[in-house]
Amino acid sequence: MLELGITFDLTQLVMDNEIAKMVSRAVKGISINDENMGLDVIKQVGPGGNFLSREHTLRHMREQSHSRLIDRSMWATWENNGSKDFAQRAHEELLSILKNHRPEPLPPGMPGALHSIVENAEKEILEREKRMK
Repeated sequence: MLELGITFDLTQLVMDNEIAKMVSRAVKGISINDENMGLDVIKQVGPGGNFLSREHTLRHMREQSHSRLIDRSMWATWENNGSKDFAQRAHEELLSILKNHRPEPLPPGMPGALHSIVENAEKEILEREKRMK
């Protein structure tokens, strides 16, 4: 955020959201059980074997942090796809959100309740200001 929150960059907000999702996933930790550990696959493959070609490995590697905005492709693939960095991808995502996002409407009665909360807060502020004079 810049200038004490008066202005901010919406692209940075998209980037921060992506990072927050990745951190949130990381702090959840990993579940330890027979399926996740792949004990049967370890027995099948054995020491020095190739786990990367196993369906179990592919299925469980996707559980890791996945970002649509951070490109983890090989260099040549990244170049062939336009060489877009994190900020460029985040900006494209921002434009898509601004164009396509349609928020769900508030539940019935909620706009009135919010309006009432604001009115009451304004009254409290005015009353406090009067007492301070």
